[in-house]
Amino acid sequence: MELRQPKARLRSYHSVLFPGAVNSKFTSALSFAKPSELDAMPTYRILDQDGIIVDKDREPPDVSTSELLKMYRDMVTVSVMDTIMFDAQRQGRISFYMVSAGEEGIAVGSASSLSPKDPIFAQYRETGIFQYRGFTHHDFMAQLFATISDPGKGRNMPVHYGSRKYNIHTISSPLATQIPQASGAAYAVKLQNAMNPTDEPRVVACYFGEGAASEGDFHAALNIAATRSCPVIFICRNNGYAISTPTLEQYRGDGIASRGVGYGIETIRVDGNDILAVREVTRQARERALEGGGKPVLIEAMSYRVSHHSTSDDSFAYRAKVDVEEWKRRDNPITRLRKYLEARSLWDESQEKDLRSDARKSILEAYRKAEKEKKPALREMMNDVYETMTEEQVQQMEKMRATIERYPNEYDVSGYDGGLEGMRSSSAKA
Repeated sequence: MELRQPKARLRSYHSVLFPGAVNSKFTSALSFAKPSELDAMPTYRILDQDGIIVDKDREPPDVSTSELLKMYRDMVTVSVMDTIMFDAQRQGRISFYMVSAGEEGIAVGSASSLSPKDPIFAQYRETGIFQYRGFTHHDFMAQLFATISDPGKGRNMPVHYGSRKYNIHTISSPLATQIPQASGAAYAVKLQNAMNPTDEPRVVACYFGEGAASEGDFHAALNIAATRSCPVIFICRNNGYAISTPTLEQYRGDGIASRGVGYGIETIRVDGNDILAVREVTRQARERALEGGGKPVLIEAMSYRVSHHSTSDDSFAYRAKVDVEEWKRRDNPITRLRKYLEARSLWDESQEKDLRSDARKSILEAYRKAEKEKKPALREMMNDVYETMTEEQVQQMEKMRATIERYPNEYDVSGYDGGLEGMRSSSAKA
């Protein structure tokens, strides 16, 4: 009797699909893939450096005049505040500060395309997101000066904002920790979207610099988001330097965008100095992130950090000042959008002077008020670690209180809410 093979085994060897790379075809040519032979991913833009639409065949971006003006005012306001607070740090008024110079368009432009309900995990150059979502100058100063009005109770160093009201998770200093947290949050959002189909679906937006993409957390986060199909938009600000490390010393591949493709994530590179391009890319990225129940998208926003990394950095120790000045003169997101507005008779020099004057006045008013406000009660340094203070914490606070009482001239606590009495824990008071 003739034996026959099952039909399932009649497939050609050449059609076998390995589970690890199901779209890979067989070849008899031995050839290594060389990155140098591949074209770099293009950088999407709408406006050129003169604020002119590059593609003459396309309609002007569908952005209302009020929205254009809001984005411009927000960028300028952040820039004015950066100048004031950078000087404040140099005068010893605050301990630390980081400016957004050259990168204002990435934060404001992307924020304009996100839903106010979308959770955000920021790094520390996303001041524009807080500004766009409604953070007041008083809110900024409360955090920078660690006053009793600071929701963080003065526990974070300056520029580490956070807001439950505006759905922005508190910024933390360790590099890249927010990226896997964003993937986890996006998985939770995915489940919530499925459980509440009548509600507006949400995505998570996560911001970081190209230096953070050198951390292991970045790779773990992208892989988790890809394999679990999490609705998260990863927005990388590639500004050329991770503190003092230029990109040539960070990687040899095609920027950060190539890594997204490697993890099976839809990816795009955009001109970060073109706020309209950033806005449009983020809008479409959000739509894609919600497709099919959810999936991650990576945006690499190209820019140049025209200021020092922070007030603790002197960037001229590792880059030429002439290069920085050339970037300032040649291109930045504020100037580019201003040219676009002026060409449409939506902005002029008089409005510019009024905006900068009003912004400076409002910021300085909040600045002076914050300087006079008291700091949070000293007990807040130990509150919220546990639901209630432990016996050991209460003892530590009492010992500290006794030390201050013994040496009042060495420890002035009058500037703290409640003064010396403010050191008593809630349980101790009870």
